[in-house]
Amino acid sequence: MSPTSQQARAARPGRRRPVVQFVAVGLVLASVLAVLTGWFSQRAARQEAVSDAESTTELLARTVVVPALASGSLVTTAAELDRFDRLIRRRLRGADVLRVKVWDASGTIVYSDEPRLIGQQFELGEEQQRVLAAGGTDAEVSDLSRSENVYERPLGRVLEVYTRVSGPDGEPLMFELYYSYDDVAVRTGRVRGAFLPIAVGGILIFLVVTVPLVWLLARRLDEASSERERLLLAAAQASDAERRRIARDLHDGVVQDLAGTSFALSASARDVAGSGALDRGQLRKGLESAASGVRHSLRSLRSLLVEIYPPDLSGPGLPAALDDLLAPAVANGVQVSVDVADTSQMSDAAAGLVWRTAQECVRNALRHGEPHALRLTVTLLPADAAGGRARARLEVADDGVGFDPDAPSDGHHFGLRGLRDLATEAGGTLQVSAAPGRGTAVVLEVPA
Repeated sequence: MSPTSQQARAARPGRRRPVVQFVAVGLVLASVLAVLTGWFSQRAARQEAVSDAESTTELLARTVVVPALASGSLVTTAAELDRFDRLIRRRLRGADVLRVKVWDASGTIVYSDEPRLIGQQFELGEEQQRVLAAGGTDAEVSDLSRSENVYERPLGRVLEVYTRVSGPDGEPLMFELYYSYDDVAVRTGRVRGAFLPIAVGGILIFLVVTVPLVWLLARRLDEASSERERLLLAAAQASDAERRRIARDLHDGVVQDLAGTSFALSASARDVAGSGALDRGQLRKGLESAASGVRHSLRSLRSLLVEIYPPDLSGPGLPAALDDLLAPAVANGVQVSVDVADTSQMSDAAAGLVWRTAQECVRNALRHGEPHALRLTVTLLPADAAGGRARARLEVADDGVGFDPDAPSDGHHFGLRGLRDLATEAGGTLQVSAAPGRGTAVVLEVPA
């Protein structure tokens, strides 16, 4: 299995995990919202059903009871009471009313469709007294344990609704109707059944729409995380390679030169101590050789320091840094050609990338290319008429042994691959032209 497929398989569980978590949390929230919506909709539906019962009671009071009461008193004669009873029963037929009561202010039931209640007196509750005094309509579930509801107990759970009406002489009366609470429950279920699918369906539709978006976002985050890991791994490998190169350059260059100088000075000291006298010309020649070795070591250290920590690259700093970068090539007898344009308008990011690319190219040429000539050119390309940005162009070319870009890499060109990624991220390009025996040319173009 290839590394790419392994990475893809490893990425899928990480990508699937947040999506599963999102769906699980969404389903939990949907369940909670469904319960809350059901509770609130049931409460609203119950209030709506009670409000319908109150409206029905007020309508019957205005259209049936008030006109009937306006024609005469309820308690004048039995005939008038019987006439009122027939009228009420005929008008309320089919209105789902279980019981009818008319109270006066003293708590006496002056009329009821249950004859045994007529003339009985009971204590009025606070809400009933308030309705008699101030008017309005109120509703509550009947307390069947109270004595005035003794004949409603066989009816089961009932809802009583009462409102104030005016008697024949203008005295306040209370008109009270009893409804089956089962009808209220049925109306509540209908209203809740209308609201609940809308709420829960909206949540489910939201989940269906957002899950693909979350999957896409998770995939992009996973790809970005994989890219960061790749870049961090590349940076760590490049850092390890850089440390090994510095250690190797110090060991093979400066350390060896300083060791040779130390041996030469020690030999001169032994000659002076052994013979007691030494020809001045020979002594001067030995010291000049030692001084030359020290100066060579200093140049090597200076070039190494420039590679490790380059100077300020803004303004004139970049040309000077590139000259120092090519000092080892001059010391090795390579014919060097440097042409750097005015870089004062170049951004720090562009200058840093130009420097890093030039460093890698010069290093590879001296280490692997065995060149006789090395050319480094930096130019600024103006913005084109189509609105493109100005670009910085670096070209590093040598006449060394070259290499085959299509051949499997042995790790020598890992730095160039990393630089190509950096150039792409900066909106530029890096091209490598090489062939065995025909040298190497690297061209970098980035926004200036």
